[in-house]
Amino acid sequence: MKATRVIDMETVPTPHGVEVRRLYDTEHAQTMHIKLKPGESLKRHITPVDVFFYILEGEGVVEIGGEEETVTRDTIIESPAKIPHSLHNRSGEDFRVLVVKIPRPQNQTKVL
Repeated sequence: MKATRVIDMETVPTPHGVEVRRLYDTEHAQTMHIKLKPGESLKRHITPVDVFFYILEGEGVVEIGGEEETVTRDTIIESPAKIPHSLHNRSGEDFRVLVVKIPRPQNQTKVL
């Protein structure tokens, strides 16, 4: 068994300039933990595979394909491959999101 606290995992550099930690990365799937502080956003981008977001904490705005929705804890949002999407924290608290990509992307995410 392998058990690691998220806070103990290294952050990974991204073009978004926010805190991202790679939690799980195999040939089949990839899981990231994103923490957006108040006022931070993930830039609009396209992921080459299907993604789902699970909201862990806080309130934020998810934009997928031009649609925007305010989301809160314990919400799952599906984001189809190749559709532009972004995340925004317009609240006064941290917004934490679990991001799962299946299958694991073979190509890089494209920031728009």
